[in-house]
Amino acid sequence: MSELYKRLAELCESRGITGYRMCKECKLSTSTMTDLKSGRKKTLNAESASRVAEYFGVSVPYLYGQETKKDQPGEGLVNDDPELTEYLQELQQRPEMKMLFHTFKSATKEQIEAIVTAWEARNNIKGE
Repeated sequence: MSELYKRLAELCESRGITGYRMCKECKLSTSTMTDLKSGRKKTLNAESASRVAEYFGVSVPYLYGQETKKDQPGEGLVNDDPELTEYLQELQQRPEMKMLFHTFKSATKEQIEAIVTAWEARNNIKGE
């Protein structure tokens, strides 16, 4: 099992998504994760690695185990906003929000709050 596979699996898990979903959203073959896990594939081409790194907000060297997250100043900040990043991290822990989490990556705090408010209102109406 390659370091690339381990990192991708870890990143997918932290987002609450499957490897299949990541592959679809990054325009990779849906068998990529299986191929990496089994050793049939050991790397991604430069364009694919760049898309995956951008998708997760990490560097390509991080994907390949050549650096740690601590080596990346500002890594993980959404729109360079620590408050928005913290808010998203809190939301990511809520099971009902995991499936929506990936859509928040490029949204503003106001957009995210509006989505969360609408979602919670929907759940309150449905629960009555």
